[in-house]
Amino acid sequence: MKQVICINWGTKYGPPFINRLYAMVARNITPPFRFTCFCDNTDGIRAEVDCQPLPEIDYEIPVTRKGIWPKSRLWGAKLGDLEGPVLFMDLDVVVTGNLDDFFTYGDPDRVILSRNPAKPFERLGQTSVFRFPVGKLTPLQDRFKADPLGVAEEYGYEQRFVTRNAPGGIDLFPKAWVRHFRYQCIPPFPLNFAMTPRLPKDARIVIFPGGVFPEQATAGGWLGREGWGLGRHLKNTFNGPHPDGSNWRYLRHWMKPTPWVGDAWRE
Repeated sequence: MKQVICINWGTKYGPPFINRLYAMVARNITPPFRFTCFCDNTDGIRAEVDCQPLPEIDYEIPVTRKGIWPKSRLWGAKLGDLEGPVLFMDLDVVVTGNLDDFFTYGDPDRVILSRNPAKPFERLGQTSVFRFPVGKLTPLQDRFKADPLGVAEEYGYEQRFVTRNAPGGIDLFPKAWVRHFRYQCIPPFPLNFAMTPRLPKDARIVIFPGGVFPEQATAGGWLGREGWGLGRHLKNTFNGPHPDGSNWRYLRHWMKPTPWVGDAWRE
């Protein structure tokens, strides 16, 4: 049984993301499989999804600018009624190819992460997509529980904490399988003005860290200016200021509408 899991809390994502992710997985996997969402609200989630309560924790999640530390709920000794290896996927990924190999690659007892292209000189995994045996990461949860804020400040991102401290170390999925939309699909400046973001050959999953969602990629433009054409974008580049103080990012990251994202990211 192939086991896919995701997690949802609060209202940032919710049923539309959960339902789309299930549909993408179902179209790109050979049965049998099980799709489990650990969540705090089941309203609006399609019946095929196995909804289970958020794993209980007895520590406070630190409020930080970096890292998605609520994922630490998944590191406990138990994960609902699941056992054995599970493949975790963020709710905002886009599945673009067959997923079967993610369940047979490497040792089933290992922690295997996708690669993080944002840090090319650091062997850093990405927890947008990673596989681990239920209970394997309990030592990480124990360490995090002892000093949540201290760990978050030391490592910055939960993926660095997992990469550096997973029992027995970590392995990485093949580079071609998981691609980063912003770093590996959008053409570099100034080619982004002329070329549509590409889907790299052999990509099975495209991840969207950094605040860009698949619907924004489909519409084009950039954050806060989704769907804007290049002319309107250039005309308004220096109208602001942008909340982070950088108008340059509008030019550097502007993207043409990306149809292949919309074709994949649907129920």
